[in-house]
Amino acid sequence: MKAYVIDASIAVKWVVEETGTLQALSLRRQARLIAPELLVTECANVLWKKVRRNELSKDEAVLAAGLLQHAEIELLPTRSLLSAATSIAIELDHPAYDCVYIALAVANDCSFVTADGRFLRRLGHGKGAAFRKRALSLAEAVAR
Repeated sequence: MKAYVIDASIAVKWVVEETGTLQALSLRRQARLIAPELLVTECANVLWKKVRRNELSKDEAVLAAGLLQHAEIELLPTRSLLSAATSIAIELDHPAYDCVYIALAVANDCSFVTADGRFLRRLGHGKGAAFRKRALSLAEAVAR
């Protein structure tokens, strides 16, 4: 079974109906999914933002968080990724928390799947092109 590193843009789709939900659910069934422990905090932040934008009620967000808390994702510590993620962030001139996912994919010799179009575009240009081969859009991952 393939292993993929996923971020919050994928995990939240499992519990909140939005564009790409069916693809994210399909990915969940067809691959072993891993993520840095950072995923927990990022998912909580996404759910909070959805409440602020009136896309979810507080109760819906808390229910979604509970479902994610029990999702089958192998959460890995990030301490060993600090140097690599910092180096990638500096090279890409991009926030380090996103770069932790790329660093984890490199460390585990697998691909990183995201629905974050802005990050994928960043990886497709200039210095990011070296990391783009590790990054897949949700559609690309499901098609494999």
